[in-house]
Amino acid sequence: MNKRENIVMKALEQKRSRSAYIVHSLEIKVDAHVRGYVGEKIKLRCTFKSSSSVTDKLTIDWTYRPPSSSRTESIFHYQSFQYPTTAGTFRDRVSWVGDVYRGDASISISNPTIKDNGTFSCAVKNPPDVHHNIPVTELTVTERGFGTMLSSVALLSILVFIPSAVVVVLLLVRMGRKSVGLKKRSKSAYKKSSIEVSDDTDQEEGSDCMARLCVRCAECLDSDYEETY
Repeated sequence: MNKRENIVMKALEQKRSRSAYIVHSLEIKVDAHVRGYVGEKIKLRCTFKSSSSVTDKLTIDWTYRPPSSSRTESIFHYQSFQYPTTAGTFRDRVSWVGDVYRGDASISISNPTIKDNGTFSCAVKNPPDVHHNIPVTELTVTERGFGTMLSSVALLSILVFIPSAVVVVLLLVRMGRKSVGLKKRSKSAYKKSSIEVSDDTDQEEGSDCMARLCVRCAECLDSDYEETY
């Protein structure tokens, strides 16, 4: 192989690498682990990014594999329309909650049971982006025990009752302060100074003197009247 052939081969390799980079530009992300409870709807998130615009050729496939098994089953297919499975354990329990134009390929499972535990995979193809990683989600469904319910009640109490109690305490403290202030004001209003007390005493003594003086004058007038006659 001469020098010219080497240059041609390198150019071809570079072109192939660039093409491969364009093809593998589709990126998919899911939650690695999802925990759910029996009877409560579960959402399996899946988002994707593509270098190409979304068209009616875009396809989405969700598959399920039970624990300790290599057998997989299709539970949902999307291509312009939704095609949930019509057979198997997930029949009539898989719903579409995504939006392909926002890069969302999520689904939900209603009335989950412990038998739904396993591995779920989300595959997206948006031609020309068709090759990509296929991430998986491990789903664990358990019974909601008394401890979980108790923790939910405790959380509700923290979010609702405690703030209400704080507001009530603050109102009581404010009312107590106002009551103490009113009592102090009433006491200060009725409390007389030493000058006011002395003035009141002088007034009482003066009124007594005036009364005695009036009586004395009346006696004098009576005596003068009797002497005249």
